[in-house]
Amino acid sequence: MPKPSQAHPYSDRQAFERLILLITTLVRYPGIGSADIVPPITKKNDRDTETTTSIEGKGKGIKPKATHDTLEAVREKLQQVAREYGLEVNKCSIPTIRKDLKTLRDYGILDRQMYRWGYYLGTGAMTREELGFALNALASVAEYQKSPQVMRMYESLVKRLHGFDRADDLKLLYPVRSQINRAIVLTDLEDMASQQKFSDTLFHCLDAVESAILAGQALELRLHSNPYSGRTGSIEVYPLQILYHDIAWYLLYEEYDNAHFAVERIDRFADWCKPLEAQTRSIQVQKSSLDIAHKLLKQGWGLFLGEPEEQILERNGQVDFELVKVRFFTPVILFIEEGQNRHPTQKINPKGKPKFLDYQVELPPRSLKEFSHWVNRFVDNALVLSPQSLVNKHKQAAQNLARLYQVN
Repeated sequence: MPKPSQAHPYSDRQAFERLILLITTLVRYPGIGSADIVPPITKKNDRDTETTTSIEGKGKGIKPKATHDTLEAVREKLQQVAREYGLEVNKCSIPTIRKDLKTLRDYGILDRQMYRWGYYLGTGAMTREELGFALNALASVAEYQKSPQVMRMYESLVKRLHGFDRADDLKLLYPVRSQINRAIVLTDLEDMASQQKFSDTLFHCLDAVESAILAGQALELRLHSNPYSGRTGSIEVYPLQILYHDIAWYLLYEEYDNAHFAVERIDRFADWCKPLEAQTRSIQVQKSSLDIAHKLLKQGWGLFLGEPEEQILERNGQVDFELVKVRFFTPVILFIEEGQNRHPTQKINPKGKPKFLDYQVELPPRSLKEFSHWVNRFVDNALVLSPQSLVNKHKQAAQNLARLYQVN
């Protein structure tokens, strides 16, 4: 009885080169085969890049098959790469490409997933240009916002990219874009050690906080300072997001007991992070809460989301928003006029130009204090017109300031 052939399916040189060229194509063109690249397909079972009934829960056992248009895009790009390397690719039909993709899945080079938005290898989902923009963003957050995790990540990536020493490749690391808002507090252990300014803050537990966010894990945290409300001590929360605003990093969270959303600076929490046992929820619930919190942020001005009672009323649509009007004078009117997207409800009336223009916005009462801080940046070039309570507040503040200058 003849022995079965031991020849590997890719022992043929052309088959092997075709497989290697397919890998090269996916490395050089991540996302190849996406709906953005190929024309839309009108077949009944079209599911963007790949179509399968088994993944959708029907006809289990049917193997996932990429659509013809998607595989045609992969095939054409593979042939282009082959020409660039002076190679000929025979037997490069659509069924052959499908078989090669299955081989890459079998060896773990491609994941066993639906590549709805194009094929890519592992975590290599970016083109060289996209990597450059991502590095710019990481460099800014590492250099100016001083995120400890991002600092380590950026250093690690730069080391891996040291092989890019040609002039064209160095462009990847050139900071074309940056955000230079600086954190006003120390965030990193190494910085604290070098400056001999140890800070007992939640920055030492950020890895645990980030893990809790994704796990929907409730935490016990400890506020050691709060210059506004004066509230300190232990609080139990579902952490939702770590965000940067203006001068510092903040934690957006939902209180465990009453579902109250709040934002607090991370350095005002102590170096304490205790998981609440058996108190977890799904990532879907986390995302739903995050969306609610961001709706409150969008409606307001700044980061204060209100006290529990007024927040509940606002979320239920039972809060009357204030129509706030401010008149800005030369020379700041051009700056105000440029800000076409400061707030979704704003209106700018330029009829008074060139002497002044009027700015109005609808805000929940909780946001008037933060809005006042913004108006005060313009000192004697801004006059509050309404509401009357805010007019009185700014008038009194101006009188108090005048008295300070008279005394000194």
